Amino acid sequence: METTIIPSGTFRYSTAITDITALVFVGIVPAASHLFKIPIYYIEPMRVMLVLALLYSSRWNAFAMAVALPLFSFLVSGHPAPIKMMIIMAELLVNAWLFLLFFEKTRKSFLSSFGSIIISKVFCYTMYLMVFSIAFVKSETEMVFLSAQLILSLLLSGMVWLIAFRRNSRLVK
Repeated sequence: METTIIPSGTFRYSTAITDITALVFVGIVPAASHLFKIPIYYIEPMRVMLVLALLYSSRWNAFAMAVALPLFSFLVSGHPAPIKMMIIMAELLVNAWLFLLFFEKTRKSFLSSFGSIIISKVFCYTMYLMVFSIAFVKSETEMVFLSAQLILSLLLSGMVWLIAFRRNSRLVK
């Protein structure tokens, strides 16, 4: 299976445009957060871009984006720190892999998306705990941040469901 929800050919301009947009967006988030003093990172731009890659490109492109986004952000802005960057890469890889696995087994787009996000977040915080400290995990898990992540997880999963539903209904007609 080449992709999760829509088939793709060899090269698609939409994939290239999505990838470039993702890199630019992720690259400017740290600067924009500091400039506007708004925690834009609460919307988890890397995860949003990963979900878009899962929806609109091949599985291999999604895996490549899971590695490229944190690396590009680090190279452009110096954020996240190298160890945190590697944990975020692993988290996004786990997220993509679980989504593909769950979707392949269940064909339930909302549950596949939501489950893969939650499990990858638990994986990430476990890695933070193992590598850093409980104080670091506590600062990363403030109630506002956790609430934003839950809302984002629900919104992203709803978006995945809506896109999958619309594609399936067009195929039926």
